[in-house]
Amino acid sequence: MTLENFNEMQERVENGEEFSFDYKNEEYWISQNPDEYYLTRVRGSLTQEFDTSKALFEYGTIKGRKLFEIYMDIDWN
Repeated sequence: MTLENFNEMQERVENGEEFSFDYKNEEYWISQNPDEYYLTRVRGSLTQEFDTSKALFEYGTIKGRKLFEIYMDIDWN
């Protein structure tokens, strides 16, 4: 994923869209309900919860690394 794609994803999540993506052969979901945003690893349903989409992208981690540190290795479906 390019930085441009990563920024687009952030904007689209903020506007209500949800996404699935792969990172190192694992599938993840970014989803939401009216009160929270979620970053979930599909295998095992490991979920992180956030109050805002901004918090999800700022504090969400995969394998101990923040999303903005690994965006270039994310395969956006």
